[in-house]
Amino acid sequence: MEKRWHILEAPENKVKHLFNALTIHPALCKILIQRGIETYDQAKDYFRPQLSDLHNPMLMKDMNKAVGRIVTAFEKKEKILVFGDYDVDGTTAVSCMFRFLQKIYISENVEFYIPHRYREGYGVSREGIDYALENNITLIIALDCGIKSVELVRYAGLVGVDFIICDHHLPDEELPPAAAILNPKQKDCPYPYKELCGCGVGFKLICALSRHLGLNENECFNYLDLVATAIAADIVPMTGENRILAYYGVKQVNENPSPGIKALIELSGLQKSTIHITNLVFVIAPRINAAGRMDDARKAVQLFIEEDYAKAIVYAGMLHSDNDERKEADSSITEQALSIIESDETLVQRQTTVVYQPHWHKGVVGIVASRLIEKYYRPTVVLTQSGEIVAGSARSVPGFNLYEAVHACRQHLLGYGGHFAAAGMTMRPEHVEAFSNKFEEVVKAQIKPAQRIPVLFIDAEIELADIKPVLYKIICQMEPFGPENLRPVFVCRKITDTGYSRIVKEQHIKFSIKQNNTVMNGIGFNMVQHFGILQSQKPVDIVFTIDENEWNGEKSLQLKVIDLRLSSN
Repeated sequence: MEKRWHILEAPENKVKHLFNALTIHPALCKILIQRGIETYDQAKDYFRPQLSDLHNPMLMKDMNKAVGRIVTAFEKKEKILVFGDYDVDGTTAVSCMFRFLQKIYISENVEFYIPHRYREGYGVSREGIDYALENNITLIIALDCGIKSVELVRYAGLVGVDFIICDHHLPDEELPPAAAILNPKQKDCPYPYKELCGCGVGFKLICALSRHLGLNENECFNYLDLVATAIAADIVPMTGENRILAYYGVKQVNENPSPGIKALIELSGLQKSTIHITNLVFVIAPRINAAGRMDDARKAVQLFIEEDYAKAIVYAGMLHSDNDERKEADSSITEQALSIIESDETLVQRQTTVVYQPHWHKGVVGIVASRLIEKYYRPTVVLTQSGEIVAGSARSVPGFNLYEAVHACRQHLLGYGGHFAAAGMTMRPEHVEAFSNKFEEVVKAQIKPAQRIPVLFIDAEIELADIKPVLYKIICQMEPFGPENLRPVFVCRKITDTGYSRIVKEQHIKFSIKQNNTVMNGIGFNMVQHFGILQSQKPVDIVFTIDENEWNGEKSLQLKVIDLRLSSN
């Protein structure tokens, strides 16, 4: 699929000023300026994150109330329920809080609860509150959910159950009547950093409790491997506190992981590698998410609270198995969906994708929607049947408001919800065709042609001769990477093939390229369609990241090629 290249800019005077301060490659100075780092001191904080730079948790609105309510629960020997969502952010948050409370309070007075994805749905559930009521629990600490659960929290209050809400989702105008609400996104919350994930907000509560109880400050840092996993999986900005927490969390993953993380690393085959944030995103997180997608997310919490490594391996094996099942369902459904589209030219030519099969697994339809966007790059809805009702997930392309498009089709829906980039909906089976046609009509009228072409953002232009170990070393010090701090993407102009580039495994290109007197190797995954351009011997421009290749114990720098096209004159 052809991409639009967009090269990011930075003011020359600022780049020059930073270069004079740091004396590193100007392209890296340009990238740092783009990321808001303009002075030597800011660069020092960026390259050398410090836990001492974390904000005081008491700055968060209602933190005093939250700590006070928990201390009251301790004094009265109340039973506490730690409640969280079924995804990575929710299960890690519950695991951190549960482990901490069990360590400092009466262990049998602390329980955890994860709602079942299909029986109870997202967020605070009536079933969870009723469970608390039946078991004489008078305080629920809700993590990664609750900010929109106004009626359910009101119901809990009426039956004598208090809520402390630790959430990071955008609040509505009306807030739940909870004992305390911790959410930096509240309009009147003075907390300086607004982009914590749910586990991050829970972590700040642990820090506040540790301070109040006079515990060693290192006590709350025991959970950073889980906090980093949540940050990685929840796609929150890798800036400010998130970057500090992720930096030290990844360090803990490599040096002293909890038994649960260690077990997942072993079963994933990563135990001999240095773990990077990308391993948490693409290897560890999917296994945790698979528990809730395919079965019951409680086992993810059981894994992370287990202190016996032998038992942790058993739980990790369950998650590993769930993930294998998820991958099989994902692959099979994606293949079926592509077949449905490709067998009908009308569907191919549409501005949207809507596909439906009643037997598809509900837990992977969102993933499949994302896969289909990789092929057709247009707003996509994947539907399946759940009982008598059709349910599905929708995904958008950048810049197109999916929620508004789904809202415009509401006459065909039983219910819907979501945001700019993703949504979910339910409908009756007989309304699927009408919904599909209306969705196509709405999107076709609103989407701009440019929104159907993916944009490739490029940080800076460099020469092949610039790619040296010192440059790569500094790039490595920019980790952990994530939104707003992505791995630097470079463009190099007027490159030619040495004649030794070749196709490997039918889909990939092993590059051997040169610019002036510099020759470099690279790999381009799933780029076989570009091989003809490379073989033409005409100069090409290539877009790439830089990584390290190890072969027979020898390490060398290589390009990870993302795209290429013929050079303009």
